[in-house]
Amino acid sequence: MRTAIIIAIGFVVLAVCVLGPRLAGRPEWTAAGAKAFIALWLAAALVNMWIGVSRAGYSVAEELPIFLVIFALPSALAAYVWWKFG
Repeated sequence: MRTAIIIAIGFVVLAVCVLGPRLAGRPEWTAAGAKAFIALWLAAALVNMWIGVSRAGYSVAEELPIFLVIFALPSALAAYVWWKFG
C-alpha cells in the first residue's frame, strides 16, 4: 500500500512540474518541468530506498525492485511528456 501511495505522490508532483509552467503562462517550459521532475524523482526514490534499507531493515536486493517500480512509473510518463513537448 505504501508503494502505491508513493507512486501516486509521484504523479501529483509530475502534474505540478508539468502544469505549473503552463498555468504560469510559460508553456514552453513544460519539457523543462518534465526533465526537472525526473531528477527530483530519482532523488526521492533513492531516499525512499535508503529509508527502507536503513530503518525498515530490508536488504538492498529486497528494496531494488520496489525502487525501480517507484522510479519507473512516474518517470516514464515524464519522459513521454518531455518527448511530446520537447
